[in-house]
Amino acid sequence: MASSAQSKKLRILLMPFFASSHMGPFTNFAVHLAAARPDVVEATVAVTTANAPFVRSIIARQSPSHVKVEVATYPFPVVDGLPAGVENLTVVKPADAWRIAAAAVDEAVMRPVQECLIRELSPDAVISDMHFFWNTDIAGDLGAQCLVFNVIGAFPSMAIAHLNSSLAAAASDGTRDVDTTRSSEAGVVPVPLLDGKDMLIPHTELPEFMRVKEAFDASVMDRIGSSTTRCASRAANTFLGLEQGYCELFAGTVQTRPSYFVGPVSLPPAGAAPAAIGGGGAAAGRSPCIGWLDRMPSQSVVFVCFGSLAPVSDAQLVELALGLEASTKPFLWVVRNDTWSPPEGWTERVGERGMLVKGWAPQTEILGHEAVGVFVTHCGWNSVMETVTAGVPVLTWPMVFEQFIIERLLTNILGIGERLFPEGAGVRSTNSEEHDLVTAETVAQAIIKFMEPGGGGDAARKRAKELSAEARAAMAEGGSSHRDLQRLIDDLMGARTEQRHATNILHA
Repeated sequence: MASSAQSKKLRILLMPFFASSHMGPFTNFAVHLAAARPDVVEATVAVTTANAPFVRSIIARQSPSHVKVEVATYPFPVVDGLPAGVENLTVVKPADAWRIAAAAVDEAVMRPVQECLIRELSPDAVISDMHFFWNTDIAGDLGAQCLVFNVIGAFPSMAIAHLNSSLAAAASDGTRDVDTTRSSEAGVVPVPLLDGKDMLIPHTELPEFMRVKEAFDASVMDRIGSSTTRCASRAANTFLGLEQGYCELFAGTVQTRPSYFVGPVSLPPAGAAPAAIGGGGAAAGRSPCIGWLDRMPSQSVVFVCFGSLAPVSDAQLVELALGLEASTKPFLWVVRNDTWSPPEGWTERVGERGMLVKGWAPQTEILGHEAVGVFVTHCGWNSVMETVTAGVPVLTWPMVFEQFIIERLLTNILGIGERLFPEGAGVRSTNSEEHDLVTAETVAQAIIKFMEPGGGGDAARKRAKELSAEARAAMAEGGSSHRDLQRLIDDLMGARTEQRHATNILHA
């Protein structure tokens, strides 16, 4: 990133949290900003050193050839219990994940290294993850604009804000007493919806930091909320057609600050090389699973992938394997656990009907393939954006963070899917040790029922296809997300002009 003396471009620095699920959309957002006006915008993504290759790989895939997005690095601070080079929630051992999360919001630990980079680059605007609440003050000191980018949508953002507020109030008056037992009578937390009803969240399905007193730091949550309010504006990875009323509610919470809905940022900008999907020969570097999908009938395949963070026990993987086998449906299953092996004889029994992929798979391409009939998903927001864009309905299997909240958006509000683990069938929890085992029979029955002609999958698929068209229209020229992206750039340029004018008057 060039200094202000070297560049007349609008210099935007984006700073994501240390998880692939955050760095991915931040990088995609940077590509869209630069591609929207390459002669005006200079975008740089700032990450710690070990995370730079991941960001560069996204830029290589998503960025059009005429668009350049820079990567800047800063050192990850030394954290007790974390080996050198472990700087991403995706690669850290589950037992140590809290160390990265705690370091991210520790101002004494994280601010010095980030502030050093920000002051060195002296951007016109800083687009920050909400974890880094001090960036509002740093940007203000430099006369730069500060924005918060929500990598999740308006509905889960508003629900979490309500829960944070309720729990912070309870913590401040000493009445907070969250019961984390397995009892079905442990209680629920109500979240108001636009239709006047309440969404009831069982305590076990709350994000873990909200359930454990020792993990809920009300002062940090207050500072995050305060910095977000003081920022010049907010952007979110969603689009109006998906969450219309909740987008309006989200924007209305800070009426003096504009909000921009710029998603789905996973859709590449115009000019980017399209991914090879279905039909045709073997392109260089083409994933074998795409070739396998080419041989499957239209809308016949069950795609199973639980993202990069959700922990799944070996016992649960066995039940899932047996359930997929018993469903008799073709399936493509991505397992992140490289050391796990399916039950003896399973691979031979399944044969060509199933494909098991260890590690990484091209999820966007898979969802875009016409052979995929349903997506069994953990309800991570990036996966939601990708399946909505592709028009693929879902069977939901939330596991951690805000995923149980997002599930309710997909099933109860948008109507693009159903719960795989039926209500009342057992305990679900953001703590994997509390989550009841989902049996092979449950998996098989849910898939068969959803995919049978006239089953829930037909109506869900119809609605998903409608939302897919709306998502693409939103990102196309003149669409709601495209307009908000242009408006954001205009507003940042206007703010820079005002700041320079004020500075000139001050020094006149």
